[in-house]
Amino acid sequence: MRKLYTFHGGVHPATCKTQSTGKPIAKAKLPSKLIIPLHQHVGHSARPVVEVGERVQKGQLIGRADGHVSSAVHASTSGTVTAIDMQPVAHPSGLPELCITLIPDGLEEWLELEPIDDWQSVPHTELRHRLRNAGVVGLGGAVFPSDMKLYAHKHKIKTLVINGAECEPYITCDDLLMRERAAEILAGAELMRTLLYADEVLIGIEDNKPEAIHAMRSAVIAGKHANMEIVAVPTIYPGGGAKQLIRVLTGIEVAAGVRSTDLGVQCFNVGTAYSAWRAIRFGEPLISRIVTVTGNVASPQNLETLIGTPIIELVAQAGALQGTNGYIMGGPMMGVLLPSDQAGVIKATNCIIAASDQLFPPPKTVLPCIRCTRCADVCPAQLQPQDLYWHARAKNFTKAEEYHLFDCIECGACSYVCPSNIPLVQYYRFAKSEIWAQQASQKAANAARERHEFRESRLEREKREKAEKLAAKEKAATKSEAAPVSDKPDTGPVDETQRKIQAAIDHARAQAATIKPKNTEQLTPQQLAEIADIEARRARIREIAQASTDTHTRE
Repeated sequence: MRKLYTFHGGVHPATCKTQSTGKPIAKAKLPSKLIIPLHQHVGHSARPVVEVGERVQKGQLIGRADGHVSSAVHASTSGTVTAIDMQPVAHPSGLPELCITLIPDGLEEWLELEPIDDWQSVPHTELRHRLRNAGVVGLGGAVFPSDMKLYAHKHKIKTLVINGAECEPYITCDDLLMRERAAEILAGAELMRTLLYADEVLIGIEDNKPEAIHAMRSAVIAGKHANMEIVAVPTIYPGGGAKQLIRVLTGIEVAAGVRSTDLGVQCFNVGTAYSAWRAIRFGEPLISRIVTVTGNVASPQNLETLIGTPIIELVAQAGALQGTNGYIMGGPMMGVLLPSDQAGVIKATNCIIAASDQLFPPPKTVLPCIRCTRCADVCPAQLQPQDLYWHARAKNFTKAEEYHLFDCIECGACSYVCPSNIPLVQYYRFAKSEIWAQQASQKAANAARERHEFRESRLEREKREKAEKLAAKEKAATKSEAAPVSDKPDTGPVDETQRKIQAAIDHARAQAATIKPKNTEQLTPQQLAEIADIEARRARIREIAQASTDTHTRE
């Protein structure tokens, strides 16, 4: 039996999971419209490759990955693109993002897919390229492009961890996925193990999911996966965090600023493994995901939902009840209150909780910090939350960074146990956002300074080059004036050129003399006077020019 380890801190909130595990995964109804954001992943937004009015097929590429860290976006069903504009998205900021609005035609007409029967014979580079083009990203919350995590690293990857812990209250999408589609999850895990050249695969599942554990172990035996092991881990929050699960399964402590891959471990969510397998084996892009719809609804359940489905339409399928006052994406510990119920489901949407005052009472009055240190006792990152709180509140961001603010995983365990009801995580998020804003401003200022310095350097260089050219020209002129003049006539090419020029001038004069002016027979006396005046001026100009030429010749 594998030895398990523990991590610092953790809490035991009410799980509230049984409400949504009584029914199998159901297919969500086709919505009236799909609002598909082009930025659903870490890195650069996808670049739209369709136009308004264009009809698309299910699975068709509508947003191409743009940049090194990016991922593709696809049409969740067949229909017509009616808008490409800024829309509210599932993000706590409430800021709009560029989205593609698609009106389904009800035909569910698939684009022709390109499945791979024998994926083990395909080069790894091609497999990663397919994952990128299929839009496969982490479905455990980080939404990092999966192809970027599946490169052979400079350090040997010994252990691939597949995360099935699902420690957050209310969320059961991974639980139901493991119960019903265990074989495909293991196939995806084997694909990932091969790409990473890992020696073993450890699949961690919290022990409050006995059905999922049984289904996964049965699939391991049936599939003869000798290098895979299903490990039941203790139920504790946030035991589903990547660093915490790695610690429990392997005993490896992933320190701040260190990647787990540097220690020989890589981690993926069970939903990501499933999506990767569907993308490679069947050619299916990531256009849907399992979403737990729970909370203040009549029928909590897990629905296989098309990406872009409006939140309000999805919740309606579970029977929204009176008293709902908002929607939380994710769990109550780390989830975010959505600014709009019109936003579409994104790849990171693992759960939608219909909130009410009965389920989530209004926040209690915030009291002064009493320095009880309970927050420090439960912090899985072993930080000093009370000190971080003081520095964030005082806007002393430099000091907050010294206390390792960015090591905070925002799990909410500190806020959960705080007897003073202080929303600690909100202060940490505020401090992080302010530091990021300052860094962005400093980066822009540095870039502007560099551009100014480059411009000044360029102008100085051009000025110097101009002066050098002028000096060289003056030097050449001085040298030419100082050169001795020969008394012998030059009969070389110069005389021949001058002779040809003079001949051309004489020929032009002769031709001009033979030309007779037209329309001069019936001129009035006034017109004749004007012509005479013009000819007199021309003659005067020629005399002046000839006198100037003679003077220059004598000099």
